[in-house]
Amino acid sequence: MSKITYIDEVEIVNKRVLLRVDFNVSLNPNASIADDARIRQSLPTIQHLLKNGNTLILISHLGRPKGIDKKYSLKPVAERLQTYIQGYRVELVEDIDNPSFDRDKTIYILENIRFFPKEKDFSTLFAKKLSSFAEVYVNDAFGVCHRSDTSVVGPPKFLPSYGGLLLKKEVEMIKEISKNPKKPVVAIIGGAKVSTKVGVLNSLIKLADYVLIGGGLANTFINAQGQEVGLSFCEYEAVQNARNILALSKGGRAVIELPVDAIVADQYKRGNETLKIDEIPQDKQILDIGPETQACFGNHIANAATIIWNGPVGYFEDPLFRNGTDFIYYAITQNNKATSVVGGGDTLAAISKKEYLDKITHISTGGGAMLEFIEKGSLPGIDALKK
Repeated sequence: MSKITYIDEVEIVNKRVLLRVDFNVSLNPNASIADDARIRQSLPTIQHLLKNGNTLILISHLGRPKGIDKKYSLKPVAERLQTYIQGYRVELVEDIDNPSFDRDKTIYILENIRFFPKEKDFSTLFAKKLSSFAEVYVNDAFGVCHRSDTSVVGPPKFLPSYGGLLLKKEVEMIKEISKNPKKPVVAIIGGAKVSTKVGVLNSLIKLADYVLIGGGLANTFINAQGQEVGLSFCEYEAVQNARNILALSKGGRAVIELPVDAIVADQYKRGNETLKIDEIPQDKQILDIGPETQACFGNHIANAATIIWNGPVGYFEDPLFRNGTDFIYYAITQNNKATSVVGGGDTLAAISKKEYLDKITHISTGGGAMLEFIEKGSLPGIDALKK
């Protein structure tokens, strides 16, 4: 059976290594780095490869630039990486047409790979070009493994290819919770859109005992039950999908729990008050889960043996509407017996400055990748590494 070989299972010595990392860090409005967790989580792989005398050429994307956009340059990422690496110079490579990778004690990081149109639009020629820079390819970027981007699935066609230590940790952890989880399993799913989560919700109602739905996602389900949600975000075109998921959950599958009350405010997010879900007026919008919903969700989380959390349950960017998301986080950290896996860019942004992060069993660097792996059992970037 084909499988991935990881870098701690093979000798990679004195090679030029093309290393795909996920340094898609969150940025402040002034383009400085808000949270560098994704850089820190790839350090074990970088250190392991450096220890064996390899020259590293890193590839990452940042944001969703349309062509070259200096706002998304990896320069601040290279500077931050430099602070973690002793004895090596970190050099940003802007010109990939005539690069030189021959200096000693230098880690090279290619400029944002999404500046190049052939990254998103798969190109065999671009894959060959990237592969020509190195002798070995290592993928440590779980967060992009659900994409068929050139730098993710291309080089394994041309180079001996391996998984990094972070990829190994992600794959083993998510396999554990999706293949043989301890019961009861509680999944908390937030964020905005039902349309992007139909597949994973269908998988979770088979895997989990309880699926707790919050955020903008919940509004579409509430509307699917025939209730008005006022000015709240609601994906009306996905209401039928939500009805199908609610119908599927019956018959011995997961119990879906929706909010029973909410923190609401007007369209300018003023005048916040707590109302029952069946009392939402036309001129108000739901912006967070209410205290009764917290109590219900908290009870399920406290009794869980396995917890999967992806997506905030309210408009957490505003301190007035982040209590629900904070509550979910602290409820998970207080359950000492459960295996907990948390992922998703917005989720990580919501918890990045929190205490008790060590109480979470695994913080996944991939949101979409984590959910798609649970849903499908593999990902294009993982399949590309299998030999």
